[in-house]
Amino acid sequence: MIGQLTGTVVRQGERFLILNTGGVGYKVYTTPENIAALTASQSEVAVWTHLVVREDALDLYGFPSEQELEFFELLITVSGIGPRSALAILSLAGLETLRQAIASGKSEYLTKIGGIGKKSAEKIVLELRDKVSKLGTFLPADKMETHDDVLAALETMGYTIKEAREAVKKIPTEITDTGEKIKLALKQMGKQ
Repeated sequence: MIGQLTGTVVRQGERFLILNTGGVGYKVYTTPENIAALTASQSEVAVWTHLVVREDALDLYGFPSEQELEFFELLITVSGIGPRSALAILSLAGLETLRQAIASGKSEYLTKIGGIGKKSAEKIVLELRDKVSKLGTFLPADKMETHDDVLAALETMGYTIKEAREAVKKIPTEITDTGEKIKLALKQMGKQ
């Protein structure tokens, strides 16, 4: 029904922003990372949207890219995964990392999210593995393992998985050495 909105951000919350489009303010739910990216721009922004119709509400979920919207819509096809859980999954890591985790059957990667247990994570992998595999190429398996190694090392150092994931998301993808990734992640956490 509402596929895309273009306007200016007039207010933001922890999990939503108000997008003024033609004099109407639309409340659009999205990830904290998307809120930060969209509010950094002082000009008009465009978001791809998905409208969820419930008995008592009409909720809009918005994403800066069509690929992120498509992945969100794929996630909510899994029974038991609603829009809020899908947003939590998208907050977990970058889109390519999530697609790689699902395509390679790493359900344990998804269990770090509140509300996503082992059974739900396995169900997501089982139902979406083939669909996600058809979406294109992914990170090489060794890069995915390096990513996991960096997260494990940071957790061992006492950082929470959320802190570690936030720092790892900001590391350029061309960095492949585990030690270098850990150093960069620690620098990122030192800036916070």
